[in-house]
Amino acid sequence: MKKICRSVIAAATIAACSTILPVEGFAANGCGGASWYALRSKTASGERMNPTINTAAHRSLAFGTKLKVTNRRNGRSVVVRVNDRGPFIRGRVLDLSRAAAQNIGMVSSGTAKVCYEVIG
Repeated sequence: MKKICRSVIAAATIAACSTILPVEGFAANGCGGASWYALRSKTASGERMNPTINTAAHRSLAFGTKLKVTNRRNGRSVVVRVNDRGPFIRGRVLDLSRAAAQNIGMVSSGTAKVCYEVIG
């Protein structure tokens, strides 16, 4: 059974996509839970995780994709670069670096409800 997701682009529904990639001229958006991590291991992109820069893990967006992430509770935003895969916990859409989490005020809670959009 194929995994199916839906995106609304210019009022048209596109179904049956297995990977969400930014489409030129359009923004991919999403909302859900986010958590943060500060390991110093290698990321899926091959670079070493650096908790002091604004990066994120997403399940399918291309490495290097820039996202504007907004904490829904306080309205604070940060721009991050996708460099890892994850999160692998139901309901979560992003894992943020500690620096990114600190910028949007979610370090102490560990998780937050966020919305993100592809920019660039």
